[in-house]
Amino acid sequence: MSNATLTPKSAGSLRGATLPKWFPWAVAAGSVALGLGISAAAGLNSSIQWALIAAVLFVLGTFAVSARVEGRRQAKDRVATSMVWVAFLMALIPLLSLLWETVKQGVKVLDGYFLTHSMGVVADDEAGGGIYHAILGTLEQVGLATLFSVPIGVLTAIYLVEYGRGRLAKAVTFFVDVMTGIPSIVAGLFVLSLWVLILDMGPSGIAGSFALCILMIPVVVRSTEEMLKLVPNELREASLALGVPKWRTILKVVLPTSIGGIITGVMLAVARITGETAPVLLLVWGTDFINANPFQDPQESLPMYIYLQYSAGSDAAYDRAWAAALTLIAFIMILNLVARGVARWKAPKTGR
Repeated sequence: MSNATLTPKSAGSLRGATLPKWFPWAVAAGSVALGLGISAAAGLNSSIQWALIAAVLFVLGTFAVSARVEGRRQAKDRVATSMVWVAFLMALIPLLSLLWETVKQGVKVLDGYFLTHSMGVVADDEAGGGIYHAILGTLEQVGLATLFSVPIGVLTAIYLVEYGRGRLAKAVTFFVDVMTGIPSIVAGLFVLSLWVLILDMGPSGIAGSFALCILMIPVVVRSTEEMLKLVPNELREASLALGVPKWRTILKVVLPTSIGGIITGVMLAVARITGETAPVLLLVWGTDFINANPFQDPQESLPMYIYLQYSAGSDAAYDRAWAAALTLIAFIMILNLVARGVARWKAPKTGR
């Protein structure tokens, strides 16, 4: 008794009908057109309403046509894919709208003068002024916070991955998880009570850096810990088998292998704390003049500048707030791009 084999012709006959590749785009175009028609007929003026109607029609239309042509099993797969795309667009549209509005409003006064001058003697209801003092304060405060938190975070992650065993490691992991969820206002209140009220040191940029450091440490610990766990144990074992001490193995083998991911995590943590306003509001206070000394007297920062200018209520202040917000977004975007570039540059090479 011989085994039956499928010829190419018979194998092709077992394959069901398949919709063309342009089918999802056609359904999307039809759903948008039908959604606009329904909105116009019903008198709906909100773009959100017709977009939701079009999304529902897109999912239902995809399922109906696919179920009739390809079968219910393939139709369910297409519906799942369609819902993923709808969710993606629903998340993307508000982000693009926010970015477009910030760019449209921010470019009104964003120029070289705005970036190289402070508010100085300019009143909040007057045109002119700039954000140089805020940029300088942000760079100093975030730089000091990074200087404090990166060594602590990296060394803590090394302990948890390479040495941590028993109750102490579990306690450290627990408190890192707790710190991850601490609101920024709580970190600001803690430093306020200790540094400003108890030690009577007064508001300054360094006080804001301490609060930002509290927020940054758990992010650095978690990202570094995950990167160290990705290093193959075979590399550690090969180094130890050659008689290399463990501390030197960590320094020469483990850290160089994971340095790309560690730097990426650090830069993402920096981007996370750059936009914090509550700790700066409590501890730095803000000033209209240039203060290059973060260890004495109030200092400005970009988030604080945006808050104060928007609170002023004048048209000129609104324009400055939008321009500062655009500058802050650009700064954080540059940090993320640098992080991605470093990650790609330091990624392990594959192939020959």
